[in-house]
Amino acid sequence: MDSHAVRMRMVQRLAAGGIANASVLAAMGAVERHRFVDSALVNQSYEDTSLPIGLGQTISKPSVVARMIELLLAGTPSASGKLGRVLEIGTGCGYQAAVLSVVATEVYSIERLRGLHDKARDNLRPFRLANVHLLFGDGMAGFAKGAPYAGIIAAAGGEAVPQAWIDQLAVGGRIVAPTLTASGHQALVVMEKTPREMKQTVLEAVHFVPLKSGIA
Repeated sequence: MDSHAVRMRMVQRLAAGGIANASVLAAMGAVERHRFVDSALVNQSYEDTSLPIGLGQTISKPSVVARMIELLLAGTPSASGKLGRVLEIGTGCGYQAAVLSVVATEVYSIERLRGLHDKARDNLRPFRLANVHLLFGDGMAGFAKGAPYAGIIAAAGGEAVPQAWIDQLAVGGRIVAPTLTASGHQALVVMEKTPREMKQTVLEAVHFVPLKSGIA
């Protein structure tokens, strides 16, 4: 599949849809999304749609991936250009980890479903991304060994952001995660850690798979 032209059209649509961060657009243009979806769905790889990846999980829409990574990068001083160490909760098929590898110095990505962890490893192997570390475990507990993180991004939504993530976030860092609001609907939430407090901003409604504990 000659995906370069198709990817560039996807990037143009993302920019037209409001994604303004040049690093995010470049990363979305660099990673071949069709390598992360089942062969039967390859023709839909660059459409702005979520696709099934097995075990009841999905690969997020490109616009959602770009939006969340742009929010994660928003707290970064532009001089350095790159985020430091990032923790991704919910590796899925590995696509978002690959995009994060372009904008962050190091990515720890944790997946609780063994089948998806193995699939992501297979998907990412040809890319030889030395700065991506795949972990099999309970994402709700985070990964303390890699802490502190400049950013934490979640591909599943819980009732609240787990305390473990807050504890593992560096001062000045950001968490971007879907979370249930008081009305019972999922919304994208950005939490910023200052020396004194956690600042929280609730953004647009989103629809993610539920955040679960344990491994399977």
